[in-house]
This record gives sequence, structure tokens and C-alpha cells, in this order.
Amino acid sequence: MDYLKYDNCFNDALPATTRYPNMRDALIETGRPIFYSTCNWGEEETWQWAPQTANSWRTTQDIFDGWASVEFNFKESQKHFERSGPGGWNDPDMLEIGNGGMTIEEERTHFALWSFAKAPLIIGCDLVTVRPESLAILKNEGIIGVN
Repeated sequence: MDYLKYDNCFNDALPATTRYPNMRDALIETGRPIFYSTCNWGEEETWQWAPQTANSWRTTQDIFDGWASVEFNFKESQKHFERSGPGGWNDPDMLEIGNGGMTIEEERTHFALWSFAKAPLIIGCDLVTVRPESLAILKNEGIIGVN
């Protein structure tokens, strides 16, 4: 599957409602199925325009490897949960499981929250060096099935 994350960095002060639809249209013209993810950190009322523009849209600031960030991003992402549905999803940012900043219990909860929210489950750790307990969380088919 092809995936494009279009970030908000260096946006030349162009509004998101101009930049992101232009990229959507260009991706459609390729004739290839491409999962299109926009990332403007939930700014510019993302919930109002992104569901018609992309397959996922960031609803939050960048996540960091700590429970406070996971909790904040989950709560922020749920403010407009009704905008998520087949074909388009709120994105509270990548999973921090396996990066070492949380306990195993926090990692399990992080994975469950993202799954319950139907958020994209994008792994943000090094799969070569991840500890087995964290990898087991990422491979939990029951929780993935909820997502």
C-alpha cells in the first residue's frame, strides 16, 4: 500500500484548505490507491474540512514518549470523534510503544486507547531493538481487531 503523510512544516503561510486538497487532487490523478494523511497538528479546524480531503488527519500536537503526551493527544483527538469513520480517521499521532519512556502498563493502555479511537496504528519504534514485551503489545490481534 502507498502512504503519503503531508506535513505542515514550511507551509509558506498557505491555508490548509488550499494546500491539502491540491495534494489530494494530485494523488487522485496518479490513478493509484494512496492512503493520504494530512498533518497540521489539528490546527485550522481540521475536523471541518479534513474528512472530505484525506484518509487521516492529525488532530493533535506531536506526540512524545511519555504518558502525559499520550493522555493529552487521546483526549484532544476525541473532541470530534464523530468525524472519524470508514475511509477517514482522526490521527492522534504515531504509537510510542517500545521507545522506553513508558511502563508496560502505560504502553498497553496507549495501544488500547488508539485502537478504541480507531486511530491509525503507526508504529514509532525501532522494530529491530524493541523489547519483546512491547512487541507483544503491538502484535495483540484482539486489540488490533477492535481498531
